[in-house]
Amino acid sequence: MTRQRRRRLIKTRRTVTGLMLVASISFLAGMTDAVGLMLTGNFVSFMTGNTTRAAIALGTGDFGHAAVLFSAILTFIAGNALGIVIAHAADRRAFVVLACVSALLAAAAGFAEPPLILVQFYLVVLAMGLVNATVEHIEGLPIGLTYVTGALSRFGRGVGRFLLGDRDFAWTVQIVPWSGMIVGAVIGALLANALGAHALWLVSMVALVLALATLFIPRPLQRRFSQRLMMAAPMARRSK
Repeated sequence: MTRQRRRRLIKTRRTVTGLMLVASISFLAGMTDAVGLMLTGNFVSFMTGNTTRAAIALGTGDFGHAAVLFSAILTFIAGNALGIVIAHAADRRAFVVLACVSALLAAAAGFAEPPLILVQFYLVVLAMGLVNATVEHIEGLPIGLTYVTGALSRFGRGVGRFLLGDRDFAWTVQIVPWSGMIVGAVIGALLANALGAHALWLVSMVALVLALATLFIPRPLQRRFSQRLMMAAPMARRSK
């Protein structure tokens, strides 16, 4: 086997593994978003929608609802930040992040009483922010796990470039998170309709199963799915 062929096989393996992970996590995100929306009436990962709804609430004088949604946006940001910190501190990044997501969803399932519905809402939002740290890119292509507007936009631009004669088909991977999310959302809706708040327990178990599945992904391969921290170079320059 030539070195070039070996490199192609390694790259293909990385890409396929990454896309399978993206599809699985997007499936989880779709389930969680559907269950969360049906239980709380608010989006738990679609912050564009929450931003628009918060602005409408402000414009119509519903300041209480606006505060709830702006707090959700801040919680989502905090979840993303926490996910990056956990991912880069852990040896098994995907496993630890998804295990934390599973724990947060399980905790949220315990706050099913009406007076505690906001606690449940924020725990699920935090979990959805956290999960974005699992996979940040596939072979340099940015990937969104809990939102698909960017993926659909990149897919559409890829179609446009194809029509103009560009034959680089890397953009086609953007349909993977959308497919995973829509399938997961359908199942999540069925679960929420049948089980109510208990559906979160099942979603938590799905997250745990995914976490355990990532243990079969080699550690060096997992690191290829995250962006590198740009800290060493500035510190090295200061030390000179």
